[in-house]
Amino acid sequence: MSGRLRITLTKSPVGCKRVQKRTVRALGLRRMNQTVELGDTPTIRGMVNKVSHLVTVEETEGQE
Repeated sequence: MSGRLRITLTKSPVGCKRVQKRTVRALGLRRMNQTVELGDTPTIRGMVNKVSHLVTVEETEGQE
């Protein structure tokens, strides 16, 4: 797991549980179609799994 993840918010968290809204915010996503690049760690993977219905994820090769 040495790559990076490109995470894009594709659906709105409005109407979701508070925990899911906080997870989206903790990933650094604030607006629809906003994209962030984060390191591929087990913590980030777990957060993405919690809100997988709201985001799209692409694996990219990059430097940490």
